[in-house]
Amino acid sequence: MVQHNLIGKSVLIVEDDPKIRNLVKIYLTKEGYEVIETVDGLDAKEKILQFDPCIIILDLMLPGISGEEISRWIREDLKSMMPIIMLTAKASEKNKIQGFKLGADDYVVKPFSPAELMVRIEAVLRRTASRCGKLTFTGLTIKPTKGEALIDGELLDLTHFEFKLLHTFMQHPEQVLSRDQILTSIYQNNEKTVSDRTIDVHIKHLREKIRNKTPKDYIQTVRGMGYKFVGH
Repeated sequence: MVQHNLIGKSVLIVEDDPKIRNLVKIYLTKEGYEVIETVDGLDAKEKILQFDPCIIILDLMLPGISGEEISRWIREDLKSMMPIIMLTAKASEKNKIQGFKLGADDYVVKPFSPAELMVRIEAVLRRTASRCGKLTFTGLTIKPTKGEALIDGELLDLTHFEFKLLHTFMQHPEQVLSRDQILTSIYQNNEKTVSDRTIDVHIKHLREKIRNKTPKDYIQTVRGMGYKFVGH
């Protein structure tokens, strides 16, 4: 269901009902999204500041701070256009109008179809693609416009070429890329000639820097074919 350019987007689920939260998480994870979750409004604020998710699935009736208050805080205090889908039992027309006035990008009423919710998430992310300038896979995040790569919030010290390599891999998760494909992606105008051996050395250094932060092997060698980025 989720198209290639949506894979790696991070979603924050703010929902205090564990059955609903887990159901949404299962569907999101299956479709390739990076999922963050919380059960109350106060922690939701902290998660938003910490993870800067690409989209929020927001219940309105929450312990402590209501979903309406969180939405108002995002739009008015943070001045953020972070996409918000309100997922709530508040079904009246008045509630829906208030939700959209508070900045909701979509409004889904409980009980709901998880499959339909996935389609709505995809549609909102397509409309708001420019609002999320990053890709995230199991703790590894890259922000191309800022030139930053992070593991669990900690910056990776990468060279310019290593950063381009990582970005290329994260744009093509679970796909085997040959050295030629990697070079074409990095140097689209063929402004430089780089040998296969040089590519291998750069990938080796990139792997080492990632492994210094986490034991997860994101970049795998596929013998006789090239390399593959494994995001889960």
